[in-house]
Amino acid sequence: MDFLNGGELFYQLKRQRKFTENKAKFYAAEVLLGLRHLHKKGIVYRDLKPENVLLTMDGHIKLTDFGLSKMGVMGAKKIFTFCGTPEYLAPEIIKGNGYTKAVDWWSLGLLLYEMLSGRHPFKSGRTNKKTKSQMFKEIQETQVEMLPGFSEEATGLLEGLLEIDPEKRLGYGPDDADEIMGHPFFDSVDWNELEKLERTPPYVPNLLNEEDTSNFQ
Repeated sequence: MDFLNGGELFYQLKRQRKFTENKAKFYAAEVLLGLRHLHKKGIVYRDLKPENVLLTMDGHIKLTDFGLSKMGVMGAKKIFTFCGTPEYLAPEIIKGNGYTKAVDWWSLGLLLYEMLSGRHPFKSGRTNKKTKSQMFKEIQETQVEMLPGFSEEATGLLEGLLEIDPEKRLGYGPDDADEIMGHPFFDSVDWNELEKLERTPPYVPNLLNEEDTSNFQ
C-alpha cells in the first residue's frame, strides 16, 4: 500500500484528546465519501475505527485494512457474518439476524462521537471495566448519551447515525450516503471540492518533526 506518513487518526486524536467540530466534520466528511464509494461498488467496510483511518502527507484521509470487508452487497441485501472490532459493532451484527450496509453508518456515528468528545460511548474507563457481554448489551439496548458540548446539528446527526433500529438509521434507505450528506451538519461542506481534494485539511503532517503540532489548527 502507499506510504502514509500522517499516521493513524487514532494517534492524532490521542495527542489532541478531542477535535473541534470543524476538524471532526472534515474527517467525517472524507470518511463518508470513502464509504459512499465502497457502497456504490457493493462493498461493506465493517471495520471503521480511528486506527483504520490514516492520513496522507497532504493531510487527507485514507481507509485501510479491508480484511473484514464484504463484496457483492447491493441494495438492501443482508449478510450474516459476525465480525468486526467489538466496541464498534452495530447492534444488528450482535443480534445475529442479518444486517445491511447501514452497519457502516453506525460506525461512522461512533467515530464522529469519539472525535467530538474524546471518548468512546461504550468503552469502559480504567476504574470501570466492562465485560464484552455487558458492552454488547449496552450497544443493543442503550441510546448513546449526547453531551452538552455538541452543537444542535452534531447532536441531530449523531442521533440519526446511532439509531439502534437499523431501519430507522440515517442512511439506511436507497439514498445511502447521500441522505447523510444532506444533513444540516454538513451544510458548510462543498462535496465537489472535497471529493477533488481541493479543500485544505486542518492538519498537514510535518515530515521533519512528527511531534510538532503547531500546524494542527
